[in-house]
This record gives sequence, C-alpha cells and structure tokens, in this order.
Amino acid sequence: MDEGYRVKAVMFEAFGQAPKVTTLQDPSPSNHGVVVTVGATGVCRSDWHGWMGHDAGIELPHVPGHELAGTIAAVGKDVRKWRVGDRVTVPFVGGCGACPECHAGHQQVCHSQFQPGFTHWGSFAEHVALHQADLNLVRLPDDIDFATAASLGCRFATAFRAVVDQGKTAAGQWVAVHGCGGVGLSAVMIANAIGANVIAVDISEEKLALASALGAVATVNAAKTDDVPEAVCDLTQGGVHVSLDALGHPVTCYNSVKNLRRRGKHIQVGLILGQTTDATVPMADVIANELEILGSHGMQAHRYEAMLALVLAGKLDLSRLVGAQINLEQSIDALMQMDSFQSVGATVITEF
Repeated sequence: MDEGYRVKAVMFEAFGQAPKVTTLQDPSPSNHGVVVTVGATGVCRSDWHGWMGHDAGIELPHVPGHELAGTIAAVGKDVRKWRVGDRVTVPFVGGCGACPECHAGHQQVCHSQFQPGFTHWGSFAEHVALHQADLNLVRLPDDIDFATAASLGCRFATAFRAVVDQGKTAAGQWVAVHGCGGVGLSAVMIANAIGANVIAVDISEEKLALASALGAVATVNAAKTDDVPEAVCDLTQGGVHVSLDALGHPVTCYNSVKNLRRRGKHIQVGLILGQTTDATVPMADVIANELEILGSHGMQAHRYEAMLALVLAGKLDLSRLVGAQINLEQSIDALMQMDSFQSVGATVITEF
C-alpha cells in the first residue's frame, strides 16, 4: 500500500448502485479545518437520498456520512480553538463564516455551507475532514459516548431546532410528530422534556411503543386510521399548536398541516425528495386559520450549548435513541435498505 493511502471507507461510484468498502487517501486538514478520527457515525435517511442521487451537489465517486463524533487527529495551521485529541461533534451543516447569514449567526442556511457526506467526502470512513473548525465544531462532554453523540449532528439537533427554535414550543402545548424515525423520536423526547403534550404518528406499532416510552401521551397508527388529522384533532380537542413532518412525504406533510389548530405552526423537517418533491398543502386552511409553515434545516454549533444542557441535566437521555451498532461493512446493507426498512432507533457505525 502506498504511503498516505490508508483510510478505510465506504464509497459508491454510481447513484443507486451498491457501495463498496475500499481504502482511500488519508485526508489533510485545510488551513482553517481539522481531520477527525471517526468514533461513530449514524446511518441516516439523508444518506440514502444522497446515494440515490437526489442531492444535485454530490460528485462521484463519493463517501457518505454526516452524523459523526470522534477525536481530532490533525489541525490546520489557522485553527485556534482546537487541539489534537479533543473530542468533538459537528452539525451536519457548517458555515463559511463570511456570508451575511453566518455573520447573523444563521450558519444552518449559510450561502456557502459545507455538509460532510454531501459537499465533500463524509464519515463512513476512519477519518473525515471538516472545515472552518473554530466556527463549526462542538466540544463533546466526556460523559457522552461517541455512539450517542453521533445522533446529535443531524437527527437530534435538527429536532431540537424544529421544536424549540422554529416551533417555539411551550409547556402545556400540544405537539404532533408525524414519523417516528430518528428525527421524530428525538422530537418526541425534546417536546416532552420542555413540558409539551406529544402525539406520535407512525405506521409501526414498535416505533409508536418507543415513542410512548420516550414521553408521547398518545399515539396514532396511520396504517389503521382512516383520517389521521381528524384523529389528532379529536385527541387534542381542536388540533395541535405545533406539528412536525419528521418523515418527509406528501401525505405526512399534508396531515401535519391539516391537524393544526388555529394559528398553529407546521415545521417541515423530513426531506421531500426524489419523485415526490412537491407536496399538497391545504392553503385554504393556512389562510383562514393563520397557520405558519416553517422549514428546519439543521442547527448552528453555537446552539448546541442549550441542547447539551438538557442532556447533562438528565432531562434528555440520548442513549435511548441508539439502536443497532454495526461495522463499516454492514453499513452498506443498512444504507441500501433505508427507504424500505428503518430500524427502531438510530443505526450507528461504531467499528471501522
């Protein structure tokens, strides 16, 4: 093996074709970046969208993976806040630090954002390069393990921003969560932790049972319910204050808007991509009831402190969201089956 070509990774060379485990050149940090030895990385539905070619920004060949935690292995010459050996995680969207949105603190909608596993090679590998480290990295507390932390950067942080920052959910309000995958279950936990009453909606009794265990006060099995919005409105005596489409499908999007009470907020969290990019929204209800339609796209690194405070206070047990822990070879099947089967809890790669 040539010197420098020593990183094990999962790579795909064509969209929709089976990835393979290969050996690639070890990345080097940019002047403002770092290289992280990956301790754990999640297998997410967004990775599946990327593998299928639904993200126009991906260049082939490609290494997926964006939910990661690990230890800094190398530091660029202009990095000031980080040292080799620091335990870190990172939002799945990183900012450039120079555009108007970054200057306003909104790195999640940066004009020149980077996303590991999308804009450049990701974390289905032993090492991953991350840019603008001083702006985007988050220090990981010692008592949060890598497998648990891997769910922070995408699913959990996205859910936190959706429930807290975008939904502005308050104690005592009703919240509906449509889709109980990783993002949805995270949203159930977070809304419950701040005192909201959560209704979980899914087609899997197993996932609904986990949602109940995580704090949902009621569940609706959409596969067994003729009219999901009506069922939610009946349970809440008029509809929910905040509703999330955590799956990303025209049906769940419509139901989420339709089950709102007057002046309620719909938060679109799940990506609606592929052949179902357009969703029907009951716009007459939006106008008559003064509803709000909001997107939620990741979360800034500077907001992690508020989220981690709930974790460290014991109000959020992230370990309950971790499902199967697999190795790099097993991630190929997990990725390819993501659209047809999603395990209960987050599937996390912990062996490389």
